[in-house]
Amino acid sequence: MKNGKLYGIGVGPGDPELMTLKAVRMIKEADVVALPAKTKEECVAYRITKGAVEELDQKEFLFISMPMTKDRAVLEISHDEGALQVISLLKEGKNVAFLTLGDVAVYSTYLYIHRRVEAAGYETELVSGIPSFCAAAARLGIGLVETKEALHVIPATYGVEEALSLSGTKILMKSGKKMSRVKKALLEKGCEAYMVENCGMENEKVYRSAEEIDENAGYYSLLIVKEANHG
Repeated sequence: MKNGKLYGIGVGPGDPELMTLKAVRMIKEADVVALPAKTKEECVAYRITKGAVEELDQKEFLFISMPMTKDRAVLEISHDEGALQVISLLKEGKNVAFLTLGDVAVYSTYLYIHRRVEAAGYETELVSGIPSFCAAAARLGIGLVETKEALHVIPATYGVEEALSLSGTKILMKSGKKMSRVKKALLEKGCEAYMVENCGMENEKVYRSAEEIDENAGYYSLLIVKEANHG
């Protein structure tokens, strides 16, 4: 029996209409849909996909627990176990579509599974999705970079103050619990800042200045910080 293939599929930032035609097709064709969650109900990627793939619930599902922690030992165990779960299905000849938010190549937890499965000798493929920062810029009606401007994508849980000193446009992702600190740094530097919370989802909120930013904003909050003299 021929082994199955693993597809890492970016489902975009939140609006089902922003899923690519390829993503929809690959999910429909897959034998198994893998979710980085313990249940469908708690998986944002599932809810997005359900809006574009009506027959989604007819699929066989694989639930892979991906704990929200920085403990490397815990993460290693989780990723190893997840990869073994996928491999067991690939050995049965089943093609697996692993859903992930935004683009599969940008801060995607899926990549840890992908590398392990690939290293074990199985066929894999990445299917791009629209990155959250591109969708957020479109929602705000602004460009990200022009002419010679640089673009920096930064996980805001690390070194925010240092990141804000970089030239060009800064994308601050996953600010989460550090939002009050991020807002304070933005105000102190007088930055031109925008934020979209839950971009493309029903509870989306848009903030057009550092002063407006809600310090209690949720996990899916993305900031775009422009240079004051950007043009």
